[in-house]
Amino acid sequence: MAWQPEPEPLRQLAGYLKDSLSGHNPNAQKHATLMLAQAKSSPDINSFLTYLFVSRTPPPSIDMTTDDFHTARCASAIMLKNNVRAGFKDLSDASLAYIRASVLLGLQDPNPQIRNFTGNVITEIVHQGGILGWQQLLPELLGLVGNQSGTVSIETQEGAMSALAKVCEDNKKVLDKDYQGQKPLSVIIPKLLDFTTSTGPKIRALALGTINNFLPQKAQALMLSLDTLLSRLFQLADDPSNDVRRNVCRSFVLLVDVQPEKISLHLDGLVKYFVTQQRKTDDEELALDAAEFWLCVGEHDKLSASLGPHLPKIVPVLLESMVYSEDDVLMLEGGGEDADQDDREEDIKPQFATSKSMRTAGPNGVDSGAVADANGAAPSASSPDDDDDLSEGEIDEYGDGQGMEDPEDRWNLRKCSAAALDVLANLYHGPVFQITLPYLKENLRHPDWPQREAAVLALGAVADGCMDEVTPHLPDLVPYLISLLNDEEPVVRQITCWTLGRYSGWASALTSPADKVRFFEPMMEGILMKMLDSNKKVQEAGASAFANLEEKATKGLAEYCEPIVQQFVRCFSRYKDRNMFILYDCIQTLAEHVGPVLARPNLVNLLMPALLDRWNKVTDQSRELFPLLECLSYVATALGDAFSPFAAPLFARCIRIIHQNLMAYLAAVNNEALDEPDKDFLVTSLDLLSAIIQALDRKSAELVATAQPRFFDLLAFCMEDSSNDVRQSSYALLGDCAIYIPDQLQQFLGTIMPILVDQLDLDKVLNDQIQTGFSVVNNACWSCGEICYKQGQAMGPYVEQLLTRLNNIINNPAIPESVNENAAIALGRLGIGAPEKIAPYLGDFAEPFLDSMEKVDWTEEKDTSFVGFTLVVDCNPQAMERCLRKYFEAIARYRVVLHPETNTSSKLKPMFYQILVKYRELIPNFDTFLSQLDPVDRQALRQTYNI
Repeated sequence: MAWQPEPEPLRQLAGYLKDSLSGHNPNAQKHATLMLAQAKSSPDINSFLTYLFVSRTPPPSIDMTTDDFHTARCASAIMLKNNVRAGFKDLSDASLAYIRASVLLGLQDPNPQIRNFTGNVITEIVHQGGILGWQQLLPELLGLVGNQSGTVSIETQEGAMSALAKVCEDNKKVLDKDYQGQKPLSVIIPKLLDFTTSTGPKIRALALGTINNFLPQKAQALMLSLDTLLSRLFQLADDPSNDVRRNVCRSFVLLVDVQPEKISLHLDGLVKYFVTQQRKTDDEELALDAAEFWLCVGEHDKLSASLGPHLPKIVPVLLESMVYSEDDVLMLEGGGEDADQDDREEDIKPQFATSKSMRTAGPNGVDSGAVADANGAAPSASSPDDDDDLSEGEIDEYGDGQGMEDPEDRWNLRKCSAAALDVLANLYHGPVFQITLPYLKENLRHPDWPQREAAVLALGAVADGCMDEVTPHLPDLVPYLISLLNDEEPVVRQITCWTLGRYSGWASALTSPADKVRFFEPMMEGILMKMLDSNKKVQEAGASAFANLEEKATKGLAEYCEPIVQQFVRCFSRYKDRNMFILYDCIQTLAEHVGPVLARPNLVNLLMPALLDRWNKVTDQSRELFPLLECLSYVATALGDAFSPFAAPLFARCIRIIHQNLMAYLAAVNNEALDEPDKDFLVTSLDLLSAIIQALDRKSAELVATAQPRFFDLLAFCMEDSSNDVRQSSYALLGDCAIYIPDQLQQFLGTIMPILVDQLDLDKVLNDQIQTGFSVVNNACWSCGEICYKQGQAMGPYVEQLLTRLNNIINNPAIPESVNENAAIALGRLGIGAPEKIAPYLGDFAEPFLDSMEKVDWTEEKDTSFVGFTLVVDCNPQAMERCLRKYFEAIARYRVVLHPETNTSSKLKPMFYQILVKYRELIPNFDTFLSQLDPVDRQALRQTYNI
């Protein structure tokens, strides 16, 4: 006999559930919450909840109005889902069987909210127990959606399709696995394709949306049905439902990457279709999905060249779409003077540490003026894929419920269109500008600010790709843009900052003093002044644009540092918390590019008090520490010895933060109730310690020696941390210690070196963290090279282990080039202190060493590495037989390096001479051997070494 609830407990439970969602009686709500918490201990609680949840009408024991009972049902569904999530493993077999047998009834409920809740509960059960734990679910859902019995209502079909969509979304990979010779998707995909022809628009949209979820993973069952899918897409292209057409657009966007050949065959028709859909301004989400197509095709290697003939159709619709919608205009108009208002907590986005500790050369690939941030705001630290944990039909208890999201804080049609225009401009240059120019002439001075603002955005969007075409117009455009910095609409001032930042490279490159006075200085001053606008978002846009200008002007800002720093200091006294983050970015970018200029006493006396005042206000637990510590790292590097008066308290606080973080981590390991601390506090503190040691050079020895807890004990812990980011910064700090305070480091080699040797084991690099893992190994190799160079004979106990590890790295073709080069440099330097120990193994590593070093420029690192290598060769010259020619080529191409510490030439040249003399004596036909060399190399050896 099926489980039946006892009437009285059921009545009480329904009352408490109703009261738990009632905001009219706080006392009753509080009491209900308490009683429901106690009810969780009942073994039948989830069966009670399921019974209430699927009952369409109140049972005889419950005397409630229809609305109150509906509230109780919603509360029971939410509680059931939460109980399944928190205690699935504790559910009895009988209770789980009852839930599974009953919950599908909820899909047949006439109320759409109950059907949504049913889908949430089903999804949670599958999430916790796995799809294989409920093998009848998929056949039952497919049967309901397909109306196999002929008696299923359209509402039930919709509910079942919604549940099926959620299950598929959460189990994409599981459903594509082989079970006893068959994959579940082999059954599901054909059914979903059939469902796209349903009479119910919601079913059609959900079915196609579910198919879209499987496209990126190129599921085999779907790839075999692509032609059928394309046929369905063309049939659905003019569907009366906007939801269906949205999913049609998404399908084609996904197919760009999955099957570009299919897109290419139909591109002419697709261009017309997507232009039409993007003009559906009554549904911005549909228009946005259409605009994504241009972005995706424009960035695709095989398809981008095909868009050229269609630019006259595409560019105008992009320009149209860059104008704010009427709703957005109403929300933004008048912006207001809010600079003195405190930020709300939700205005301050989470901050994450960015490591500057990768010890390798090369651009970082980040465009601070990216069109994706075309509102002029600083790039967000939060992920675009961040999602809340609410399911459809649930209520966000913490939202304001106003639906008044700032259009500048979300990815929207305007931003997508601007990004697409940027991509097309970079592809086609002049043709894009020729289509855009009439629009700019018509709208840049438009009396209506939304049109004016969109034109400024368009001008900024084409900056990167059409600079040559825009340049002749800039002498007229730039002064006008500067005048727009005083536009009465904050949104116009905001986008103008961004656009001027995009053209700051042109102004920074002007060489004529008259042109600099006419264009560069007014642009710089205008943007700088906007950093103290009366509107906080304009301040942010101004600061972001100025950081962009700093990147372009670099050392050209040196003569303007005093007014720039003065403005930064004013910003410290005016800014609220959110804009402090971009202010730090401005300061560190200036420090990075003007360097020692900031060490002038007048600038130090302006900047450091303001930074230290903020430093003292920010707590050890505040995430604002991340950008502040990073900023101070750059400032310390720029100031050098001038940073000495400020170093001690900063150094001590970093030591304290690291110690607190490590202790909190140990506490969390031993107590599951405690959360692990944020490792970004470690990363940024370690980076600042590195910068201070570099800035103070040998003066930092006293700070290290007096640190409590002991500096190298903390560093050793960090070198073994589970976080790649922490270890990457740790090995960067270790290398700096090797360079600047070798005597202090020497005392702790017995602790440090075994950890370092272990880190060089390539087997420790995890496949799922391979990129950051190699960054750690890179820094470990670099620090190893610095230690070998400075410590010399003290490396004796570790020679064989290091030789094995480093040799494995340079012989592995899968290793990134920078890691390979740093490992080779370290291997060569290892020979400085123990050449006789390494000499027997020379034949094993000489050739890969020379191959790696051939790619490295002649620097002090390469110079000293060859010193060690040549000492090893001198101990075992016969081992070079296979690669002697490569060695001679390296000697011939040697360029004298001045050592920065002594400003003296390397001792490598006389060492090379001695080794050449030795080989002349060892090789009977030495001149014949030299004749094998390239004539240029042979001539260089004769001229330089007289052989």
